[in-house]
Parts: sequence; structure tokens; C-alpha cells
Amino acid sequence: MPWGLTRFQHSGQSHFVTLCCYHRRLLLASDASRRVFESALERVRRSFRLQVYGYAVMPEHVHLLLSEPQRDTLADALKSLKQGVSRRLIAKTGGPLKPGLGLSGEQHFWQKRYYDLNIRDYPQFVEKLRYIHRNPVKAGLCERPEDWEWSSFRHYATGGEGRVEIESEWTARKRERAAGTLCPAVELPHSSQRKA
Repeated sequence: MPWGLTRFQHSGQSHFVTLCCYHRRLLLASDASRRVFESALERVRRSFRLQVYGYAVMPEHVHLLLSEPQRDTLADALKSLKQGVSRRLIAKTGGPLKPGLGLSGEQHFWQKRYYDLNIRDYPQFVEKLRYIHRNPVKAGLCERPEDWEWSSFRHYATGGEGRVEIESEWTARKRERAAGTLCPAVELPHSSQRKA
């Protein structure tokens, strides 16, 4: 870690994290490589028991909005995520990355460091979630956030399930329904239905 830089983990706060591909190479440009990333993120979410609030997989970097894990540290979870992705994508044979990208087992997939910002309040949380979902549009990869398949935006827009479980109001209601603790919808009488 660079001199003077302190990471604030075990703070109970959410974290906005950016992981960059080595030298900003377009190593996550294919659908297959993005699927590998999403599978690895879901594996890490389950094994480290952390909550994923939002994400976007870009061709050369990834944005994540995460809780702190219940098991180990955020640094351990991110290390496992990065190692899992790189091991699958820099396979000696048959990995989704083509030799033309100049990668082999001896080369790096990720930058060594990652950007981590502690989220201190709800407005900052919403700001970072919007930033994550708008990033593919800003980068010219799509016209609208809902057009980018490789983010959590569609979950927030529709409640649909994707490859990664997103912690949201939709997910909380689904759990409540499954447990039978969700209050049934109450129909409120409309003013036109009142009897005189």
C-alpha cells in the first residue's frame, strides 16, 4: 500500500470500488469475459457474505457498490474476486481471451491496486449508484442505462433477477414473500367508492 494511504474497513459503511484491467487493456470487452466476471462476483458475494448494491462491467474496468463482508475483509473478498476472474480468463488453453491480446499465464490481468471510497451517507450512496449505472452511457457503449446488460440497472428498473444477486427493495420483498412475513396488499377505498 502506498505510504500514507489508509483503508477504512470494518467501518460498517458501504464501499464504492473500482477495479481496472492492467494498463487499461480491454480485457472485459467480450460477453464471455463479462459473464465470467459476473459469475465470480456472485461466488464472492456468497462465500464472503457481502451485499452487492450495484455494479457495471466496462471493457477495461469495473465499478462496484458493496457492503463490507461478514467473513474476512473487503480486501480479501476483492483479492478472491480478481484472482478468480484472472484464473478463468488467462487459462493456459481455452479461456475466453484470445492470444492476440498479448496475455499469458505470466502476465497481469488486473492493476495491483483498486480504488475504494467509503460511502458515508445515503445521498452519496445514490450518487455513486447513479454514476455506476450511467457509466456505460457516458462511455458511448449504449444510449440508455437499461440497454447495458452488464450492470445492475435492469434489476433496479424491473426487479428482474440477473447473474448477481443485488441487495435492494426488490430483493428484500422477495425474501419477505418467501418467508411469509410480507404483509398482504391492502386495497384502500377510492373516494369515488364511498357510499353516501
